[in-house]
This record gives sequence, C-alpha cells and structure tokens, in this order.
Amino acid sequence: MQEQEFSLTEEYIHLIKLLKLLGMVESGADAKIVVEEGLVECNNEVEYRKRKKLKGGDVVVFKNYRIKII
Repeated sequence: MQEQEFSLTEEYIHLIKLLKLLGMVESGADAKIVVEEGLVECNNEVEYRKRKKLKGGDVVVFKNYRIKII
C-alpha cells in the first residue's frame, strides 16, 4: 500500500475534493460514485458521506493508497 500525506491549507477538505485533487479519480462525479459504492474508508470505517469534512489526523484509504491528512 502506498502511503502519502496531504497538507491542509484550510480547516478541512471534503472527501470527494481530496480524491479529485490527488488524481485518484477522473472527475468529481467519479469521486461521488466511489464514495457512494463504499469503496473509500476514513479512519478504518467505510465512508458514504461525499462531503465528509477531513481534518488533520484523519486517514483515508482508497484502492492501494493510504492518505494521512496533516
């Protein structure tokens, strides 16, 4: 599994925006689909909320990636 860190420039980032910014999906629509299908985990739980606010310390797992929010 590939690990990486994402540095926040604001208080939080929405889950679908993170997936799109990191190039893990082609578009915002694709990001919504993978979240709705339960393919994304946040803090060791399947996350279905597209607009989940990710803050420092959160960990997102999608495909073969583990992203730590700092």
